[in-house]
Amino acid sequence: MKSVNVKKVMYLALALALNWVGALIALSLRLPIYLDTLGTVLAALLYGPVYGAGVALGSALINQLSDPMAIFYAPVGIVVGVLVGLLIKRDLSWKALLGRVFVVSIPGTLVASLITVILFKGITTSGSSLLVQALHAVGLDLVTASFLVQFVTDYADRLITIGLIVLLFKRKIIK
Repeated sequence: MKSVNVKKVMYLALALALNWVGALIALSLRLPIYLDTLGTVLAALLYGPVYGAGVALGSALINQLSDPMAIFYAPVGIVVGVLVGLLIKRDLSWKALLGRVFVVSIPGTLVASLITVILFKGITTSGSSLLVQALHAVGLDLVTASFLVQFVTDYADRLITIGLIVLLFKRKIIK
């Protein structure tokens, strides 16, 4: 029988809590970023893409208690978890990070934009919906408006999220 790795269980529970608290802060303050992948990034860097994706899915299930739209965006978190686990791994140099954050952001942006437009017609619980509606009101079609806003907010969110977790690794707060 395999023994339980207490450290791993603790970090995965922390990852779920980080995603939930981050999402709750962003939702409550109507921020144009999401902060709901802090734990996903942590799990993916510590244990790989499968754990990153698992934390993203678990978080979407938990986050739907405070945000009913969260479950629909689970594929975005799963994509982020897999890509962080595959692309960033343990190369935590700041120089390499900027480009990798861009590569991690694009697929999630495409998925999130499609979900936002197809399921919600551009209106979600996120603060970024106001930006989508403003761009749409000045003449951009909904798909373009959604993609542009999603790209900017996703990149900013991933840069903050991944940068914060990497900083914790570099400071040896997380090992």
